[in-house]
Amino acid sequence: MNTGRVNAPELHSKFGWLNTDREYSLKELRGKFVLLDFWTFGCINCQHILPDLKRLEQEYPEELVVIGVHSAKFDAEKSSDTIRKAIQKFGIEHPVINDADFSIWRQYAINAWPTIVLIDPDGKVVGQRAGEGVYEVVKPNLDFMIKDFEDKLNREIIHFRKEEKEGNVLRFPTKILAHNDTVFVADSGNNRILQLDREGKMLETIGSGQEGFANGSFAEASFHEPQGMALAGNILYVADTRNHAIRKVDLVSKEVQTAAGSGKLGYYFGNEKWGVPVDPNSPWDLVIKENTLYIANAGNHQILQMNLKTEVVTRFAGTGSEALLNGTLHDAAFNQPSGLALSGDKLYIADAEASAVRCLDLRNGSVNTLLGKGLFDFGDMDGDADIALLQHLTGLTEKENCLFLADTYNGKIKILNLESKRVRTLTAGLFEPNDVEFVGRELWVSSTNSHELYRVDAETGEKSLIAVH
Repeated sequence: MNTGRVNAPELHSKFGWLNTDREYSLKELRGKFVLLDFWTFGCINCQHILPDLKRLEQEYPEELVVIGVHSAKFDAEKSSDTIRKAIQKFGIEHPVINDADFSIWRQYAINAWPTIVLIDPDGKVVGQRAGEGVYEVVKPNLDFMIKDFEDKLNREIIHFRKEEKEGNVLRFPTKILAHNDTVFVADSGNNRILQLDREGKMLETIGSGQEGFANGSFAEASFHEPQGMALAGNILYVADTRNHAIRKVDLVSKEVQTAAGSGKLGYYFGNEKWGVPVDPNSPWDLVIKENTLYIANAGNHQILQMNLKTEVVTRFAGTGSEALLNGTLHDAAFNQPSGLALSGDKLYIADAEASAVRCLDLRNGSVNTLLGKGLFDFGDMDGDADIALLQHLTGLTEKENCLFLADTYNGKIKILNLESKRVRTLTAGLFEPNDVEFVGRELWVSSTNSHELYRVDAETGEKSLIAVH
């Protein structure tokens, strides 16, 4: 960590605190080590360090207080209501400050998400560090300094009042996969996969609902925030996002196994070679073409491929740098790819952090951008694709030469006509729609933050709630 013992600026925000019943000052937290986490909830790297923060909280309950400082990138991330949803979705147990105007960010001279700042029991800044790998950096610093501050430590544990848990039958549903007359839904907040009929009746529950990484029968197996799915015969492949794994569900024997991944976060872009086996890193969505499973690997800004016969995973496209770059499979770059749709030899990609639609041609190995300008170009504008704007697109599907888009942070479903290259809004009023999928002629949509599924008329945009039961 970069060090510099200066007085830590106070934590004032006119937008308030969440996950606690009151505000706290650094003055009243004297005697505690305070770890500030500057984050924005759509950022995959910010999500990756949450387990490190939780581990530190559990190991140092008397000495350490963690406080999240949410300095939003996207406009939709500035709302306390949406931050509250993210707190629940990610299981965050510490207070979070809404720093929507970047006032605390500026006072601490932060310039990247995520960045942590460690403050000692005297209220002095020990240092700050950007990026992942938080536990390995903070723990030795704490172990060393706790001895120095032994006489000054306030070891009384502070209990914060957490946000109340939301949800009904569904909790933060995300990806949808249609198969004949049934529909698979990733009930991500409940750590399970549901198989529904077209009226929303539950036919099968895959997973115990407990957060975990266990194989076994449908009742015994566990997931951690599963998302995208793909079907090959009687095998349902699942992107088990927080377990950084691809799970394999046998729909006949009703058993869950692990096809790829160890359950641990791995980082591997930069020096690796193409063709070398890798583990998934926050896999978000899946599609299958012939004997290959394509993986939207959000955590490394890459597209991976898994051979269905050998179950070996290798890089397929993307340098691993977070950028909007077109070119060959080895030269192109993505921005947290979170949705996939296959049409013939065209693999369409929802490139979330760039609010972009990308097209990967499986025949000639080229990547192009159909809509989107870059990491900080976003908004809500219809019209020609070269001027249209989305806000954190996470899901898409193709039908009749049109891409139906889950324009997540705008709460809308939009249509990109691939022939006219124009974008129009089909329907609005959704709460972070994560995915779109045609079930016959009906367009199903996951309204993630309202814990609901909707049918949307693909012509009129009229939507109706699907009663899951």
